[in-house]
Amino acid sequence: MSQSEQPGVIMAGEMAEQPAVLARILAEGAASIRETAAAIAARHPRFVLLSARGTSDNAALYAKYLLEIRRGMPCGLASMSTITAYGARQDLSDVLVITVSQSGGSPDLVASARAAREAGALTLAVTNSPDSPLAAVCEFHIDVLAGPEKALPATKTYTATLLALYLFVEGLGGGDGAAAAGLPGLAERVLARGDEVRELAARYRFAERMVITSRGYGYPTAKEAALKLMETSYIPALSYSGADLLHGPLAMVDNISPVIAVVPDGKGGEVLRPVLERLRGRGADLFVVGPAAEVAAASAGFVLPTEGVAEEVQPVLEILPLQLLAYEVTIARGQDPDAPRALAKVTETR
Repeated sequence: MSQSEQPGVIMAGEMAEQPAVLARILAEGAASIRETAAAIAARHPRFVLLSARGTSDNAALYAKYLLEIRRGMPCGLASMSTITAYGARQDLSDVLVITVSQSGGSPDLVASARAAREAGALTLAVTNSPDSPLAAVCEFHIDVLAGPEKALPATKTYTATLLALYLFVEGLGGGDGAAAAGLPGLAERVLARGDEVRELAARYRFAERMVITSRGYGYPTAKEAALKLMETSYIPALSYSGADLLHGPLAMVDNISPVIAVVPDGKGGEVLRPVLERLRGRGADLFVVGPAAEVAAASAGFVLPTEGVAEEVQPVLEILPLQLLAYEVTIARGQDPDAPRALAKVTETR
Protein backbone atom coordinates (compact mmCIF):
# COMPACT_ATOMS: atom_id res chain seq x y z
CA MET A 1 0.00 0.00 0.00
CA SER A 2 1.44 3.41 -0.94
CA GLN A 3 1.55 6.26 1.53
CA SER A 4 -1.32 8.02 -0.25
CA GLU A 5 -3.44 4.88 0.19
CA GLN A 6 -2.80 4.48 3.89
CA PRO A 7 -5.98 5.21 5.88
CA GLY A 8 -5.90 8.63 7.48
CA VAL A 9 -2.57 9.77 6.06
CA ILE A 10 -4.02 13.04 4.72
CA MET A 11 -5.86 13.92 7.94
CA ALA A 12 -2.77 13.05 10.01
CA GLY A 13 -0.61 15.29 7.85
CA GLU A 14 -2.97 18.22 8.12
CA MET A 15 -3.31 17.88 11.88
CA ALA A 16 0.49 17.97 12.09
CA GLU A 17 0.57 21.24 10.12
CA GLN A 18 -1.38 23.16 12.75
CA PRO A 19 1.54 24.65 14.73
CA ALA A 20 3.01 26.04 11.49
CA VAL A 21 -0.40 27.38 10.41
CA LEU A 22 -0.89 29.16 13.74
CA ALA A 23 2.61 30.65 13.49
CA ARG A 24 1.89 31.85 9.94
CA ILE A 25 -1.29 33.64 11.01
CA LEU A 26 0.56 35.44 13.80
CA ALA A 27 3.48 36.37 11.54
CA GLU A 28 1.73 37.11 8.25
CA GLY A 29 -1.95 37.66 8.95
CA ALA A 30 -2.26 39.47 12.28
CA ALA A 31 -1.58 42.99 10.95
CA SER A 32 -4.16 42.65 8.19
CA ILE A 33 -6.72 41.26 10.63
CA ARG A 34 -6.15 44.22 12.97
CA GLU A 35 -6.65 46.64 10.06
CA THR A 36 -9.93 44.97 9.14
CA ALA A 37 -11.06 45.06 12.77
CA ALA A 38 -10.21 48.75 13.06
CA ALA A 39 -12.14 49.60 9.90
CA ILE A 40 -15.21 47.75 11.17
CA ALA A 41 -14.94 49.20 14.69
CA ALA A 42 -14.95 52.70 13.17
CA ARG A 43 -18.42 51.94 11.78
CA HIS A 44 -19.77 51.22 15.30
CA PRO A 45 -21.97 48.15 14.65
CA ARG A 46 -24.66 47.73 17.30
CA PHE A 47 -25.22 43.99 16.96
CA VAL A 48 -23.48 40.97 15.44
CA LEU A 49 -25.02 38.10 13.49
CA LEU A 50 -22.91 35.01 12.77
CA SER A 51 -23.61 32.65 9.87
CA ALA A 52 -21.91 29.30 9.28
CA ARG A 53 -22.41 25.57 8.80
CA GLY A 54 -20.69 22.49 10.20
CA THR A 55 -17.21 22.98 11.64
CA SER A 56 -17.36 26.68 10.79
CA ASP A 57 -20.54 26.93 12.86
CA ASN A 58 -18.56 25.80 15.90
CA ALA A 59 -15.91 28.42 15.17
CA ALA A 60 -18.68 31.02 14.87
CA LEU A 61 -20.01 29.98 18.28
CA TYR A 62 -16.53 30.59 19.70
CA ALA A 63 -16.64 34.08 18.15
CA LYS A 64 -20.00 34.66 19.85
CA TYR A 65 -18.45 33.98 23.25
CA LEU A 66 -15.52 36.25 22.44
CA LEU A 67 -17.67 39.12 21.20
CA GLU A 68 -20.08 38.98 24.13
CA ILE A 69 -17.42 38.53 26.83
CA ARG A 70 -14.47 40.50 25.46
CA ARG A 71 -16.33 43.29 23.63
CA GLY A 72 -19.75 43.36 25.32
CA MET A 73 -21.45 43.12 21.92
CA PRO A 74 -24.78 41.28 21.69
CA CYS A 75 -24.63 38.43 19.17
CA GLY A 76 -26.92 35.95 17.49
CA LEU A 77 -26.48 32.90 15.29
CA ALA A 78 -28.31 33.49 12.02
CA SER A 79 -30.99 31.15 10.68
CA MET A 80 -30.11 31.29 6.98
CA SER A 81 -33.23 29.44 5.86
CA THR A 82 -35.33 32.46 6.86
CA ILE A 83 -33.71 34.19 3.88
CA THR A 84 -32.91 31.34 1.47
CA ALA A 85 -36.10 29.29 1.96
CA TYR A 86 -38.67 31.80 3.24
CA GLY A 87 -37.46 34.94 1.48
CA ALA A 88 -37.51 37.03 4.64
CA ARG A 89 -35.91 40.47 4.48
CA GLN A 90 -34.69 42.23 7.60
CA ASP A 91 -33.48 45.71 8.51
CA LEU A 92 -29.80 45.08 9.24
CA SER A 93 -28.67 48.67 9.47
CA ASP A 94 -25.65 48.98 11.80
CA VAL A 95 -25.48 45.18 12.15
CA LEU A 96 -22.22 43.33 11.54
CA VAL A 97 -22.84 40.02 9.77
CA ILE A 98 -19.88 37.63 9.99
CA THR A 99 -20.05 34.61 7.70
CA VAL A 100 -17.56 31.86 8.47
CA SER A 101 -16.82 29.24 5.83
CA GLN A 102 -13.69 27.24 5.06
CA SER A 103 -14.47 27.04 1.33
CA GLY A 104 -16.63 30.14 0.95
CA GLY A 105 -18.64 28.23 -1.64
CA SER A 106 -21.90 27.06 -0.06
CA PRO A 107 -24.85 28.68 -1.89
CA ASP A 108 -26.88 29.44 1.24
CA LEU A 109 -23.95 31.20 2.90
CA VAL A 110 -23.30 33.29 -0.19
CA ALA A 111 -26.99 34.12 -0.67
CA SER A 112 -27.54 35.10 2.96
CA ALA A 113 -24.39 37.27 3.00
CA ARG A 114 -25.48 39.01 -0.19
CA ALA A 115 -28.97 39.60 1.23
CA ALA A 116 -27.49 40.93 4.47
CA ARG A 117 -25.38 43.46 2.60
CA GLU A 118 -28.39 44.54 0.56
CA ALA A 119 -30.29 44.96 3.85
CA GLY A 120 -27.71 47.44 5.12
CA ALA A 121 -25.39 45.20 7.12
CA LEU A 122 -21.64 45.43 7.39
CA THR A 123 -20.51 42.08 6.00
CA LEU A 124 -17.36 40.15 6.83
CA ALA A 125 -16.33 36.82 5.30
CA VAL A 126 -13.87 34.64 7.24
CA THR A 127 -12.62 31.95 4.88
CA ASN A 128 -9.65 29.88 3.76
CA SER A 129 -10.39 30.93 0.19
CA PRO A 130 -9.91 34.62 -0.66
CA ASP A 131 -11.09 34.04 -4.25
CA SER A 132 -14.35 32.39 -3.16
CA PRO A 133 -17.88 33.61 -4.01
CA LEU A 134 -18.45 34.42 -0.33
CA ALA A 135 -15.40 36.67 -0.14
CA ALA A 136 -16.58 38.42 -3.31
CA VAL A 137 -20.03 39.34 -1.98
CA CYS A 138 -18.84 40.62 1.43
CA GLU A 139 -17.45 44.08 2.07
CA PHE A 140 -14.61 42.76 4.23
CA HIS A 141 -12.67 39.50 4.19
CA ILE A 142 -10.25 37.68 6.50
CA ASP A 143 -8.10 34.91 5.06
CA VAL A 144 -7.32 32.30 7.73
CA LEU A 145 -4.15 31.26 5.84
CA ALA A 146 -4.49 27.54 6.54
CA GLY A 147 -3.31 26.49 3.10
CA PRO A 148 -5.01 23.85 0.94
CA GLU A 149 -7.00 21.37 3.02
CA LYS A 150 -7.46 18.00 1.30
CA ALA A 151 -8.83 15.87 4.15
CA LEU A 152 -12.62 15.83 4.41
CA PRO A 153 -12.62 16.29 8.22
CA ALA A 154 -11.57 19.92 8.80
CA THR A 155 -8.71 20.21 11.27
CA LYS A 156 -6.19 22.95 10.47
CA THR A 157 -8.86 25.23 9.04
CA TYR A 158 -10.77 25.01 12.32
CA THR A 159 -7.89 26.04 14.57
CA ALA A 160 -6.79 28.66 12.03
CA THR A 161 -10.28 30.13 12.03
CA LEU A 162 -10.38 30.21 15.84
CA LEU A 163 -7.12 32.13 15.96
CA ALA A 164 -8.18 34.53 13.20
CA LEU A 165 -11.47 35.23 14.98
CA TYR A 166 -9.67 35.80 18.27
CA LEU A 167 -7.30 38.31 16.67
CA PHE A 168 -10.24 40.04 14.98
CA VAL A 169 -12.25 40.39 18.19
CA GLU A 170 -9.21 41.69 20.05
CA GLY A 171 -8.59 44.10 17.19
CA LEU A 172 -12.12 45.50 17.55
CA GLY A 173 -11.04 46.76 20.96
CA GLY A 174 -7.64 47.96 19.81
CA GLY A 175 -5.82 44.94 21.26
CA ASP A 176 -2.88 43.13 19.70
CA GLY A 177 -3.89 39.57 20.60
CA ALA A 178 -0.73 39.02 22.63
CA ALA A 179 -2.35 36.16 24.57
CA ALA A 180 -2.09 34.01 21.44
CA ALA A 181 1.68 34.35 21.04
CA GLY A 182 2.54 31.03 22.67
CA LEU A 183 -0.05 28.92 20.86
CA PRO A 184 2.15 27.49 18.08
CA GLY A 185 4.67 26.05 20.53
CA LEU A 186 1.98 24.71 22.85
CA ALA A 187 0.13 23.14 19.93
CA GLU A 188 3.31 21.38 18.89
CA ARG A 189 3.68 19.97 22.41
CA VAL A 190 0.11 18.65 22.42
CA LEU A 191 0.34 17.05 18.99
CA ALA A 192 3.60 15.34 19.94
CA ARG A 193 1.62 13.22 22.42
CA GLY A 194 -0.10 11.13 19.78
CA ASP A 195 0.98 7.85 21.40
CA GLU A 196 -0.83 8.88 24.57
CA VAL A 197 -4.04 9.51 22.64
CA ARG A 198 -3.65 6.22 20.76
CA GLU A 199 -3.70 4.34 24.06
CA LEU A 200 -6.81 6.25 25.13
CA ALA A 201 -8.50 5.51 21.81
CA ALA A 202 -8.27 1.77 22.46
CA ARG A 203 -10.54 2.36 25.45
CA TYR A 204 -13.29 3.79 23.24
CA ARG A 205 -12.94 1.66 20.13
CA PHE A 206 -16.19 -0.18 20.75
CA ALA A 207 -18.22 2.73 22.14
CA GLU A 208 -21.77 2.82 20.79
CA ARG A 209 -22.31 6.46 21.67
CA MET A 210 -20.54 9.32 23.42
CA VAL A 211 -21.58 12.46 25.25
CA ILE A 212 -19.34 15.55 25.12
CA THR A 213 -19.87 18.45 27.47
CA SER A 214 -18.31 21.75 28.51
CA ARG A 215 -19.14 25.31 29.56
CA GLY A 216 -18.13 28.76 28.37
CA TYR A 217 -15.32 28.97 25.86
CA GLY A 218 -15.03 25.17 25.93
CA TYR A 219 -18.57 24.56 24.65
CA PRO A 220 -17.70 25.14 20.96
CA THR A 221 -14.87 22.62 21.46
CA ALA A 222 -17.38 20.05 22.73
CA LYS A 223 -19.54 20.58 19.66
CA GLU A 224 -16.59 20.34 17.28
CA ALA A 225 -15.28 17.20 19.00
CA ALA A 226 -18.70 15.56 18.62
CA LEU A 227 -18.78 16.47 14.93
CA LYS A 228 -15.29 15.04 14.36
CA LEU A 229 -16.19 11.77 16.05
CA MET A 230 -19.41 11.40 14.09
CA GLU A 231 -18.01 12.21 10.67
CA THR A 232 -14.90 10.01 10.98
CA SER A 233 -15.78 7.05 13.24
CA TYR A 234 -19.62 7.21 12.82
CA ILE A 235 -20.07 7.00 16.60
CA PRO A 236 -23.20 8.95 17.60
CA ALA A 237 -21.76 11.77 19.71
CA LEU A 238 -24.07 14.17 21.53
CA SER A 239 -22.75 17.55 22.64
CA TYR A 240 -24.27 19.56 25.46
CA SER A 241 -23.51 22.59 27.51
CA GLY A 242 -22.93 21.34 31.05
CA ALA A 243 -25.94 23.38 32.15
CA ASP A 244 -28.17 21.82 29.49
CA LEU A 245 -26.88 18.36 30.35
CA LEU A 246 -28.40 18.70 33.81
CA HIS A 247 -31.76 19.70 32.33
CA GLY A 248 -32.76 16.22 31.22
CA PRO A 249 -30.03 14.52 29.15
CA LEU A 250 -28.16 13.52 32.33
CA ALA A 251 -30.73 10.73 32.66
CA MET A 252 -29.16 8.82 29.76
CA VAL A 253 -25.67 8.84 31.32
CA ASP A 254 -24.55 5.46 32.65
CA ASN A 255 -21.30 3.61 33.31
CA ILE A 256 -21.13 2.22 29.76
CA SER A 257 -21.29 5.16 27.35
CA PRO A 258 -18.24 7.45 27.71
CA VAL A 259 -18.61 11.10 28.64
CA ILE A 260 -15.92 13.50 27.45
CA ALA A 261 -15.66 16.73 29.44
CA VAL A 262 -13.71 19.68 28.07
CA VAL A 263 -12.69 21.58 31.20
CA PRO A 264 -11.34 25.10 30.60
CA ASP A 265 -8.73 26.36 33.02
CA GLY A 266 -10.73 29.35 34.25
CA LYS A 267 -14.31 30.41 34.86
CA GLY A 268 -15.74 27.88 32.41
CA GLY A 269 -14.09 25.07 34.34
CA GLU A 270 -15.33 26.47 37.64
CA VAL A 271 -18.98 26.44 36.57
CA LEU A 272 -18.54 22.98 35.00
CA ARG A 273 -17.25 21.46 38.25
CA PRO A 274 -20.71 20.69 39.74
CA VAL A 275 -21.58 18.90 36.49
CA LEU A 276 -18.44 16.76 36.80
CA GLU A 277 -19.45 15.87 40.35
CA ARG A 278 -22.90 14.77 39.16
CA LEU A 279 -21.33 12.69 36.39
CA ARG A 280 -18.95 10.97 38.81
CA GLY A 281 -21.88 10.35 41.13
CA ARG A 282 -23.64 8.47 38.33
CA GLY A 283 -20.58 6.30 37.78
CA ALA A 284 -19.92 7.77 34.33
CA ASP A 285 -16.90 6.66 32.32
CA LEU A 286 -15.52 10.21 32.41
CA PHE A 287 -12.76 11.34 30.05
CA VAL A 288 -11.46 14.85 30.85
CA VAL A 289 -9.47 17.19 28.62
CA GLY A 290 -8.16 19.97 30.82
CA PRO A 291 -6.04 20.76 33.89
CA ALA A 292 -4.15 18.02 35.72
CA ALA A 293 -6.32 18.14 38.85
CA GLU A 294 -9.52 17.50 36.88
CA VAL A 295 -7.91 14.72 34.83
CA ALA A 296 -6.71 13.02 38.02
CA ALA A 297 -10.28 12.87 39.34
CA ALA A 298 -11.64 11.31 36.13
CA SER A 299 -11.64 7.79 34.71
CA ALA A 300 -9.19 8.88 31.99
CA GLY A 301 -7.99 12.08 30.40
CA PHE A 302 -5.50 14.30 28.65
CA VAL A 303 -3.73 17.06 30.57
CA LEU A 304 -3.54 20.30 28.61
CA PRO A 305 -0.61 22.72 29.07
CA THR A 306 -2.87 25.64 30.01
CA GLU A 307 -0.98 27.13 32.96
CA GLY A 308 -0.59 30.82 32.20
CA VAL A 309 -2.70 30.53 29.04
CA ALA A 310 -5.67 32.91 28.84
CA GLU A 311 -8.97 31.02 28.92
CA GLU A 312 -10.21 32.72 25.76
CA VAL A 313 -7.46 31.16 23.61
CA GLN A 314 -7.49 27.70 25.21
CA PRO A 315 -10.01 26.35 22.65
CA VAL A 316 -7.22 26.35 20.05
CA LEU A 317 -5.43 23.77 22.23
CA GLU A 318 -8.48 21.93 23.58
CA ILE A 319 -9.56 20.58 20.21
CA LEU A 320 -6.17 19.11 19.29
CA PRO A 321 -6.26 15.93 21.44
CA LEU A 322 -9.87 15.44 20.42
CA GLN A 323 -8.99 15.63 16.74
CA LEU A 324 -6.34 13.01 17.46
CA LEU A 325 -8.87 10.92 19.40
CA ALA A 326 -11.36 10.96 16.51
CA TYR A 327 -8.57 9.95 14.14
CA GLU A 328 -7.24 7.14 16.35
CA VAL A 329 -10.68 5.73 17.20
CA THR A 330 -11.52 5.66 13.51
CA ILE A 331 -8.30 3.84 12.61
CA ALA A 332 -8.87 1.38 15.47
CA ARG A 333 -12.33 0.61 14.11
CA GLY A 334 -10.84 -0.25 10.71
CA GLN A 335 -12.16 2.82 8.92
CA ASP A 336 -10.51 5.60 6.91
CA PRO A 337 -10.85 9.12 8.36
CA ASP A 338 -9.77 10.55 5.00
CA ALA A 339 -12.87 9.18 3.30
CA PRO A 340 -15.98 9.55 5.47
CA ARG A 341 -18.95 8.08 3.68
CA ALA A 342 -21.51 10.41 2.07
CA LEU A 343 -19.43 13.56 2.61
CA ALA A 344 -17.94 16.09 0.18
CA LYS A 345 -15.36 18.79 0.84
CA VAL A 346 -17.73 21.59 -0.18
CA THR A 347 -21.25 20.97 1.12
CA GLU A 348 -23.73 22.88 -1.01
CA THR A 349 -26.73 23.63 1.20
CA ARG A 350 -29.43 26.01 0.06
